[in-house]
Amino acid sequence: MKVLFFLGLLALPSIACATTLDVTVTNIPDAVGTIRIAVCAESEFLKPDCKYHAVVQAGAGQVKTTFLDVQLGVYAVQVFQDRNGNQKLDQNFFGMPKEPLGFSRNPSMHFGPPSFADAAFSLGAQNSAISLALRTK
Repeated sequence: MKVLFFLGLLALPSIACATTLDVTVTNIPDAVGTIRIAVCAESEFLKPDCKYHAVVQAGAGQVKTTFLDVQLGVYAVQVFQDRNGNQKLDQNFFGMPKEPLGFSRNPSMHFGPPSFADAAFSLGAQNSAISLALRTK
């Protein structure tokens, strides 16, 4: 019995170090394709695979998804509308995105993607919610 109690205490820190994150994506121009959402640590930012990711059917206006058991820390959300279903952000010859995209904190994107610091937010112990808008041009 004491062993089970001790093992239960060991599990408590891992439970307390995770939370729920609700992500709402707005300014979706139409219901074509899917919305690919990734919650990324700094080492994963702007890369195709992040630990926390979701694919949601696109809907004109907005979509929402919930990430469960996200470890506490600093993250940035990157989102794009995969209009043709190829699972990657299409770009033109100059590297400019051809599909709508967005980042947490809605940073400006004048000459390329934002830095991690511009899109980063701290995810604390309380359940959190963020909203970001897709940019279509």
